[in-house]
Amino acid sequence: QVQLVEPGGGLVQAGGSLRLSCAASGGTFTSYRMAWFRQAPGKEREFVAARNWSGSSLYYADSVKGRFTISRDNAKNTVYLQMNSLKPEDTAVYYCVARWDEGSIYYYTKASDFGFWGQGTQVTVSS
Repeated sequence: QVQLVEPGGGLVQAGGSLRLSCAASGGTFTSYRMAWFRQAPGKEREFVAARNWSGSSLYYADSVKGRFTISRDNAKNTVYLQMNSLKPEDTAVYYCVARWDEGSIYYYTKASDFGFWGQGTQVTVSS
């Protein structure tokens, strides 16, 4: 099974940028589809972005499309989320997640689709 560890998020002003990272261990990294979810206070967890090992399956939530970029360094077993043009509504706890990638082209976006979760990291965007 894969374990996911996310170093700290941070506080940033609106319009700023932040990069989250997530280190995976305990599994073959390229066998997993990696994704990011987030949960704002009083709201349900929502899908942010996902990609498979090659990037041939790469998709984003409409709310972040054009501002966020998910990438992965397979040699370092690490996935990143580059967040630009941040808005106060991006404030949330961000979770790195993974699922075994069976090679499907299906766009998995539900929290229940992903069986492995990091501990979450707080991102706060001030106005």
